[in-house]
Amino acid sequence: MKTTISPILLLSITLFPHSLRAQGDEALSNSVFQKHRTGVERAVDRALAYLASNQSAEGTYNDSYGRSVGVVSLVGMAYLSAGYTPGYGDYSENLDRCIDYVLNSQRPNGLLDEGDSGHGLMYAHTIATLFLSECSGMVDPETQDKLSPVLAKATKLILEAQSVPKNDKHQGGWRYKPDSRDSDLSCSGWALMALRSGKLNGAPIPDEAIKDAVGYVLKNHDQESGRFGYTDPWGHSETLTGCGLLCLELSGFHGTESTFRAGEYVLQHRIKIVNNAHEYYANYYNSQAMFQLGGRYWEQYADWMYGEYIPKQQSNGSWSNGRNGGTYGTSMMVLSFTVPYRQLPIYQRDETVDETP
Repeated sequence: MKTTISPILLLSITLFPHSLRAQGDEALSNSVFQKHRTGVERAVDRALAYLASNQSAEGTYNDSYGRSVGVVSLVGMAYLSAGYTPGYGDYSENLDRCIDYVLNSQRPNGLLDEGDSGHGLMYAHTIATLFLSECSGMVDPETQDKLSPVLAKATKLILEAQSVPKNDKHQGGWRYKPDSRDSDLSCSGWALMALRSGKLNGAPIPDEAIKDAVGYVLKNHDQESGRFGYTDPWGHSETLTGCGLLCLELSGFHGTESTFRAGEYVLQHRIKIVNNAHEYYANYYNSQAMFQLGGRYWEQYADWMYGEYIPKQQSNGSWSNGRNGGTYGTSMMVLSFTVPYRQLPIYQRDETVDETP
């Protein structure tokens, strides 16, 4: 059933229930997943148990940025990505805590912020907006009534932040604060994911906003090599090319020369993300982007990813490279491992994409 939100909201959003079992085991039948399936499922189960055991009653975590709505939202999405839902079943209480914490964090201007987001306010905000959008239609009516206006204001703030006057180099993107007059690809990737999720929910996201965002992404793209960079086509490309590639894949550029070249760049440079300060972030975007490309891009990357990171899971079920804490690293690894589950709308792809090399 479709639920239409009252037009008196700052941004009217039409919400569609998300099907968590639409793909079933058929979506997991590709050869690379079957090769690693036992190890992946065991790793995901252990990781979710670790996250549950370390969550406070209010939904937060006692490690790096554990009170940030961004990190709490990543935890919530990790549960959703593995097929768990709010309100009932395993981990429902953990998910409900995540949702409530984010809902109670909103400032009068629409910003979702609570805890130690630091200077990266828009990072936390865009991730939290994405999380709430993915939850829409799954929660009970009472929670939905609370979620809808919060999500509307949060989405509106993302659009307002994009429209802040910027010079040509930065136009169309986002950065640390709602009033930032510059942009970076990393923050812009999360913002575009949130808008894309809103589109799937029927939110009236202007086409021009998506067009401008893609225009900004392409300013950070080197077509010859396929790489994407942080604020130009070259900086931090080993950790950001997956982000740029996913932005294009989600915005109508699937199967273009730029996306294939970006996929080749990721395959050639994947080993460079290991032990990088942004390792888990890079792997998250790489896995999503390569799954969207499909074929040998996903097969080769997934085979490497599962082989590289399953053995690195710690005895308590977490992943941590000592930089960002176990909560962040574990959530990002679960989100990376569960991409082929396709349990979230952001993990969907064109059904004509080939599963074979």
